[in-house]
This record gives sequence, structure tokens and C-alpha cells, in this order.
Amino acid sequence: MYSYILRRLLLMIPTLLGITLVVFTVMAAAPGGISAQSLIEGNLEPQAKQAMEEYYNRLYGLDQPAPVQYLRWLNSISPIGFTFDESGSIDGFSLFKGSDLGTSFRYGRSVLDLIEERVPITLLLNVLSLPIIYLLSIAVGVHAATQRGKSFDTSSSIAMLGLWSIPTMLAGVLLIGFFASDQYWQWFPTAGLSDREALDMPFLPHWGSVLDVLLLMLFMVVGLLSLVALSQYAKRTLRTAIMAGLGGILGFMMASDVNAGSGFMSVFLGGIGSVLFGLLGFTSFTALRTSSMGFLGIFLGILFACALMQDEFVRGFLLDRIWHLVLPVLCLTYGGFAFLAKLMRTAMLENLLADYARTARAKGLAERDVLWRHVFRNSLLPLITVSASLLPGLLAGSVIVEAIFSIDGMGKLAVEAVKGRDRELVLSITLISGLLTLFSYLIADLCYAIADPRVSYD
Repeated sequence: MYSYILRRLLLMIPTLLGITLVVFTVMAAAPGGISAQSLIEGNLEPQAKQAMEEYYNRLYGLDQPAPVQYLRWLNSISPIGFTFDESGSIDGFSLFKGSDLGTSFRYGRSVLDLIEERVPITLLLNVLSLPIIYLLSIAVGVHAATQRGKSFDTSSSIAMLGLWSIPTMLAGVLLIGFFASDQYWQWFPTAGLSDREALDMPFLPHWGSVLDVLLLMLFMVVGLLSLVALSQYAKRTLRTAIMAGLGGILGFMMASDVNAGSGFMSVFLGGIGSVLFGLLGFTSFTALRTSSMGFLGIFLGILFACALMQDEFVRGFLLDRIWHLVLPVLCLTYGGFAFLAKLMRTAMLENLLADYARTARAKGLAERDVLWRHVFRNSLLPLITVSASLLPGLLAGSVIVEAIFSIDGMGKLAVEAVKGRDRELVLSITLISGLLTLFSYLIADLCYAIADPRVSYD
């Protein structure tokens, strides 16, 4: 195992060199290339223009052949290499010169500073969305496989196919148009990760009185316990009827909240709410039903408490950030959830019908043990393969979501770097993305051996 890891780590070096070389070659061979003249904007006097060209040539070595430029960049990012004097000539070799990702053409700032500024934003989005994607997809996929051909399997398959078919750009525009527009429900902000006023707020939310806090906690607990009890102990018919009625009421309330509300919209939203909530109460998937109805009870408790509060409420920086993250995280979540749920269902069905599963049942092993101790572990292999793209995804971010919601993350930075032909920034992002991709593939290979004892690298 250790020799395999060492070989993979050593092979990363030529792989990364090949990736950056291809990117550098494409940028250098593009029409117009990258030259000092292409970096100068505006109408400057000839002397000033000449001075700017000399400055860029000295700083980035753009007057030298392309192979020399690439070697200079490799020397800059390497902690060991040649050192240069002010004129750009080699003046020695150092084992401790340190790495330098260079200075951005477009921003005139250190590339490392730009990446350190954007990475936390992208990490925040993905750290919130990835656990949701995997937890939901595993739960829905496993239950759909065990209920093959039944109502939950059929309805979830249709729903997953529908969600997977919706383009992210369309979903983002629709979410903003309906839930962030004053024409419909202005519940969420349209852009950014926080309001300017939130920077002056305290971190945690503040209520005007202790009574408001107690009222909020009381209604949250009552709502949670009520709907969880309804989910667990009520008969199926009664539970479905109550949930359908609750969905219809919430749909009518949504319609009444629209400035240009109409009777048709009230009937439509009321019907949609009744159907969706009725299906939630009708489903036999206990874990999904209980957790969903529990969250719904907490939400309804918050709504009732907010309606009864009379003193001033300050949402604070934390709630403001969560408020801004709802729509972007939803956009990042639904597509991956739909794809991985279908993938998990397929993998589970394949292993449930395998010979080793039938042998385990024939030996008298309980179906629950067959499912979770044998079938589930082998079914994780396709998800591990897909998860190999997680680490580079954390850095690259979602270009579409960040562009729609005006979020300054790594995805938006990469697009701006390519559009501006920012060589230093593009090469640095490529290098880091490639490094994370190779590490993620290595981690995925090690996870194969953990999930499946038949896999060995000795």
C-alpha cells in the first residue's frame, strides 16, 4: 500500500507539468497571444506606452520565447530554483527561494492573495451543499431500490428525472424571479452573500425581550413534536388528510402574499401544496417522512412566533448570511442529488440481485443485515468514483451559480481570468485544480479498498 501511494505521488509531478504545459500552449497559440501590448488599455502617449511595455516585459518576461516564459513560470512556482536580479538576469541558484505564483495581469495583485480571498467563499457554498446531496441521495436511492416497482420507486424516479433535466441556469433565474422579486415573493435577496448593513450587526440574532425568545422556542418545540407525532403515530389516511389540508392552507397563504394575486393562483398553489404535502404524509418512507415533517413543524413554529412577536428583532450577521445562501445552495444541490440518487438506486439493485446477497439470505441472515452489511458497502463504489471530483469542485466552484447570484468565488475568478487572458492566474488555478484532482483520485482509490475488501494495492 505504501509503495503504491509513493508511486502515485511521484507520478503527480509529470502529470501536473503536462497539464500546465497544455494550458500554456493553448494560451500562447491563441489568436493575439499574450504580449505586453495586449495588457495596455486606454489611449496613452507613446512614451508612457513604451514604458508600460518595458515594465510588463521585465515583470513577466513577455519579450522572450514561449518556452523560456514557461520555464520562468515553473522556476517561480518551484521552491528550489534560480534567482534573478532587477534586470531579469540569473544571479544564482537557491534551495530555499520559496514559491511565487506571480502577479495577476488583470488585477495587479498577487495571485496567491486573490485565491486566498476567493477560496473561503466557494468552500462555504460546497461545504453546505455536498453533505445535503450525499445524505439525501443515499437515503432516497437505498429506499427506492428496496421498494423496486412500488409507488415510492416510481414517483421518486420521475421526480429525479425531472430535477436532473432542469438546467442550473434556468433554475437560478426562476428562483430569483419568483422568490427574490417584488412581483411575487420577495423572501430572499437577489445577489451576494450578505447585506452591507449586516457588517454592522452583531454576529448572533438579537430579540427585543426574553419573552420573545421563550415564545420562539416554545412554538418551535410544539411544532416539531406535533408533526413528528403525527408522522409516527397517526393512521395513514388521517395523516395524509391533515398534511394535504396543511399544504392547501400554505398554498392559499402564498397566493395571498402576491401583489397581483388572483383566484386562479390561489387555486393552483393551494392544489400544488395539497398534493405535495399529501404525498409526504402518504409515503411509507419513515425516515424521510419524519424528518421532513419535523423540519416543517419547526418552520411553522417560527412563523407563528414571528407573527406574535412585538419587540424589535435584529437578524445578525449569521442569519443574514444563511438567508443569502438559501437560493445558491438550493441551485447547487438539486442536480447532484437527482443524479446520485439514481446512481445509488441502480448500484443497490445490482447488488441486491447478486449471488453473494442470495447466498447470505439462504444462510439465514436477516434482510436488514444483508442490506447494510453487504449490499450497501459494495454499492458505495460508484459514489466513491463520482466523489473523486469533489476536491477540484471545491476549488472550481459553480461558474453558473456564482454568476447568476453575483458571488465572487473561484468559479467566477477562473472565468474572468480566461476572458482577460491572465496567464499567471489561469496557470495557477490550473495547477491547484490539477493537484486537487490527482489527490482526490488517490483518495478515491484508497476508499475503494476500505469499502470493498477484494480491492488490494499490495
